Amino acid sequence: MKKRALISVSDKTGIEEFAKALVAKDIEIISTGGTKKALDEAGISTISIDEVTGFPEMMDGRVKTLHPKIHGGLLGRRDLATHMDAMAEHDIAPIDFVVVNLYPFKETILKPDVTEEDAIENIDIGGPSMLRSAAKNHASVTVVVDPIDYEVVLNELYLDGQTSIATRKRLAAKVFRHTAAYDALIANYLTELVGEEEPEKLTLTYDLKQSLRYGENSHQEAAFYADALPKTYSIASAKQLHGKELSYNNIRDADAAIRIAREYSEPTVVALKHMNPCGIGTADTIFDAYTAAYEADPVSIFGGIVVLNRPVDVATAEAMSKIFLEIIIAPAFKEEALAVLTKKKNIRLMTLDFSDQTSTQAETVSVIGGLLVQDQDLIEENSADWQVVTKRQPTETELKALEFAWKAVKHVKSNAILLANDKQTVGIGAGQMNRVGSVKIAIDQAEAAGKIEGAVLASDAFFPMGDSVEYAAKKGIKAIIQPGGSIKDQESIDMADKYGITMLFTAVRHFRH
Repeated sequence: MKKRALISVSDKTGIEEFAKALVAKDIEIISTGGTKKALDEAGISTISIDEVTGFPEMMDGRVKTLHPKIHGGLLGRRDLATHMDAMAEHDIAPIDFVVVNLYPFKETILKPDVTEEDAIENIDIGGPSMLRSAAKNHASVTVVVDPIDYEVVLNELYLDGQTSIATRKRLAAKVFRHTAAYDALIANYLTELVGEEEPEKLTLTYDLKQSLRYGENSHQEAAFYADALPKTYSIASAKQLHGKELSYNNIRDADAAIRIAREYSEPTVVALKHMNPCGIGTADTIFDAYTAAYEADPVSIFGGIVVLNRPVDVATAEAMSKIFLEIIIAPAFKEEALAVLTKKKNIRLMTLDFSDQTSTQAETVSVIGGLLVQDQDLIEENSADWQVVTKRQPTETELKALEFAWKAVKHVKSNAILLANDKQTVGIGAGQMNRVGSVKIAIDQAEAAGKIEGAVLASDAFFPMGDSVEYAAKKGIKAIIQPGGSIKDQESIDMADKYGITMLFTAVRHFRH
């Protein structure tokens, strides 16, 4: 009996050449719909599905391959006499090759004007069923879901007359990954459609973007996977123009930096090191914003990551080229700026689309044996809702600086204290086990730079007692912003009043672990 291949693909890349090669090996081809039409037009002889099943395609193609003569041919075990007898009794011919990829559900839901009806019609039923049947019976059936695998199948056919069991197992595993990812996209689409916020099953799917040399340390293996539904404002969507491949730590730092940059609409530069900002500057021009970010901490920026929310001009490029930076990310680079920066062999230069920063994708963090899921910290805040809890009101300049500092401190690891004026950060205390420790670090940095005069202080969470306020007051701080909410809030308020400090409560905490 001749061997048979069933071919039904939405992605027709390379399918004509592959089908011709199968025919050359005396393999009959069964095909459906658009695939059959394409193969017939290419002069490749095919058998239609309804010729095999004796049953017509119907319901706009919804029902065509869900038939015993198809699935019996896929699932029947060649090593069991009972299976082979049943196939012979019911005139079911074995199908030895399945080449199927699925309706473009992902591509459909990515369209900005997609309707629910279009999405539902692009849920493939017969395709996954055939793939799963063939993959289950991989002892006898070769199943191909990705055009990239056509070559290995043909090579083995021409060398050995058949595919190896190792290859069939590998391809079967790929099929189940493929259909699982496909189903996950459908599940997530419908879950969002009905507004289910905490489904009993969490279905996530990602595509391998990059194999990494190692993880956080050289003895840890790592890889970078991108969301199957690409997000515009994401390090996974950034385009690399120059330099070495990103490392694990580069990717995490770059992600942290672009999260900060989206807080500001005016020309802004973020310098970041080890998941914490070391300098943030805003100004009327991107050059002045970079200068402010650099001068915020000219030591820590060395070897750091810089994100600019405006195109890089030649003056800014020349300034950045004077120090060692790992990565520069911007919406674009002027040609002259690119010429300056590409003289540095290893610096990574990347462009990112800043036009759509609205992603509300949930954040996930792995723990041993589980996964934590939460919304991003994207709460909209209005300074008009903040409460001045002290006797002294903030000046207009202080309020502007407090607004700047409050946007920045939410991105500093807790316990977080940030000092700033209205244009730049001047001191950052991050990740300390007690809040007063972070206060001291931030103030020491500002004092060393000679920038504490006129600086305001932001705290990501409430002060548990008045000691931090008093320490800041004695160092000359005159304005503080914090969430409030401690049982000892009054102690902090009284301490602020004692030293003539204006203090605002936001009623919103911004822990970042």
